[in-house]
Order: sequence, then structure tokens, then C-alpha cells
Amino acid sequence: MVVTGGGVITALGQGWAPNAAGFRAGHCGIRPVSLFDVSGQRVKVAAEAVVPETIPGSRLSPKRLSRSDRATRLLLTAGHEAWTQSGWETTDRLPLILATTSGGMPLGEAYYRDTLTHPTHRRQQPTRILSYQAQRQGIDLLDSLGCSGSVSIIANACASGSNAIGHAWETVRSGQADRVLAGGYDGLCHLVFAGFDSLQALSPTQCRPFDAARDGLALGEGAAVLALETLESARHRSADILGEIIGYGASTDTHHLTQPHPEGAAALASMHQATQVAGIHPSEVHYINAHGTGTVLNDAAEAAALNAWAGEAVSHLHVSSTKASVGHLLGAAGAVEAAVCLMALDGQWLPPSLSTVTVDPACRFQVITQPAQASLNIALSNSFGFGGANATLIFRRWT
Repeated sequence: MVVTGGGVITALGQGWAPNAAGFRAGHCGIRPVSLFDVSGQRVKVAAEAVVPETIPGSRLSPKRLSRSDRATRLLLTAGHEAWTQSGWETTDRLPLILATTSGGMPLGEAYYRDTLTHPTHRRQQPTRILSYQAQRQGIDLLDSLGCSGSVSIIANACASGSNAIGHAWETVRSGQADRVLAGGYDGLCHLVFAGFDSLQALSPTQCRPFDAARDGLALGEGAAVLALETLESARHRSADILGEIIGYGASTDTHHLTQPHPEGAAALASMHQATQVAGIHPSEVHYINAHGTGTVLNDAAEAAALNAWAGEAVSHLHVSSTKASVGHLLGAAGAVEAAVCLMALDGQWLPPSLSTVTVDPACRFQVITQPAQASLNIALSNSFGFGGANATLIFRRWT
């Protein structure tokens, strides 16, 4: 299974190349929130993206595009880049598998506010109800590309993006389709931001994954979409190949609604499954893009899982969390981090956990805190979410 197209938009920029350059250099996109009033919140920063008003090449009418919310435009931007890069032609049988956690939540917020202030006002309200639904945003992407096909939405907390790509991988691998467009998207919205802030999950200082003094995560927004297809299909078209997906694992941890199992039991199971499917040993993995939120409990559980999974090879593992650069993208996190793995494999570099200063002694692996060159062949990406959702993807460099 190979990836022949990729599109990304985050706080580091719009497009695959600008994001690769930003992650490689360890740039930070976290800045003061400007989208909504955060005067009542403890934390006042997030990784906002510059969202385009227009989408080059989109087949949506100007009126329909003007009605789209922030999250939809993030998705359309990444989707069009992946589509263009893949070289695919318009089709009426293109499976689309997307991940999100908040979908069109800003439209829900607008509906609620309008209802409170103008109870009898109906203008734009039906459109908000329609576009609020996540499947509508998937349909918007297919219509924008001039395609039709099935739309599947995965909302599995912070593991959603990896689950979507993993499900797409299984769809092609099982012969149900020759190619699938898959990814994740989420835009910042006040309700989600305030919710994380009320849980005191957001860092009041700085997101520092695996740091001994870590105190919380930073939220961000963005989207990533990958074009997946069989190797035979790619070779038939003489397509450029970004990389190969060789393994996927998923597991569920019923320990607690929001807290991971302290020993990372389900995370360990997810990584074991992915490596078994890929037919590799942990010692063959050269880089791990950790879930690494920067929260006390998550990083401790993931460190325990990584230590147990790698065994004697743990000291040779290169690990980092790119959430310190673009924040936690929720439903888009796993998809963007999958793209980062492909970028790193292609460019032969290690993206740093740029704000980590004093590595937690529980980490027996190497936490990358500075940009570095490296010889990479296999990369692994972890995504762990609320409710015990765990997913792991494994990628191999294409040579």
C-alpha cells in the first residue's frame, strides 16, 4: 500500500512543502488566540492556521463555498493538494474516509448564539444545521473534486486521524477498493477550547511533551489528507510515491473515561499489533512520532508503553512529539502526524519536540529536542484518545 498524494495545512503554513520545512526546523505555530474571546479562560494561546477564503480548482460554487465553515475550508485545502499531487482523475467510485472530533462545531455555536439573541430569526439557520453534520463536509470535498463515492466518518477522539488512515489501508488491502482518499480535519472553536480549559488540560505555560515539568497540552487546528492506492495502481500510472504504509494497530483501554492506563497497556497492545502486521521488530523502527500531548498522565503512560514495547532496543529509539509545534489537532492529529512521518522519511530528518528541556527520567528512549539529520527507513506514529482509543500506524520509506 503506497501513498501517492498528500495535503497538509496547519499553523506552520499551507501545503506539504511549507509544513515539511517548518517541522524540520522546529518552528512553533502556537500564538495568542484571535478567533474568539478567551478573556474568561485560563489559557489564551493556540495554534491557529491561516485559512484560505478560496480554494483553487474547487468545483463548488462561490455561494456554497462562502457558506462553508473554517473546518470545511481546512479540509478542502488539504484534500485538493492531495488530489493534485496524486494525479488521480475524476471518478464516481472514490471512497472517502475522514476523521474529526468537532466537525462543524463553529456552525453549531453560531446557530446557538443566533437562537439566543434572535429567537424568531431564521436566516442562515437551516444551512447551519445542514453543514454542521460531518458527512456534509465530506460530501463538500467530493463535490469540490468533481467525484462521487462513499463517505465514512470516524470520530474516535484523538485517535480518529490514525483510525481513518488505518481503515483506508485495510479497505485497499482487503481488495474493496484500489484507491482511497483519507485524512482528518478539525478547526478551532470556542466550545472545545473552553472545555479543555475547564478540564485544566491546557498548559498555562508551554506545551512540553515528555518534559519532567510538563503541565498540559496546547490546542491547534489543521487538516491532512492522503491519497492511498495499491502499488500496482501507482506503477500502472507511473505515479510518484511518497511512502508506504506497512502496519496498523488499534486497541481500546477501558481504564478511565479520560485518563490512560498508567502502564499504557492498550497503547502497548496497539503498537504490538501494528508491528506484527508489518512483520517487523521494534529495533527496526528508526523514528516514533509520539502522541506526546504534554500532559502528566498521557506522557507517563506512553513512556511506559514505549519502554515495554521496545525492550532492549529502547535506548536506540528516536522519539518526538510535533504537538509542541502545531498543538493538539484532535481529529486531525493522527493524519497530520502521519504526514510528518512521511516527510521525515523522505527528507531523512528528525522533527524535534522543540520546547522540551529536561526529559522525564521515565523516558528510556531518546527524546529529540533539536532538529537533526538521520538515516530513516521505518517510522511509527502513535495516537491515543479520550475513552481509551489507541491507534498506531507504521510507514516505510520508498526507495
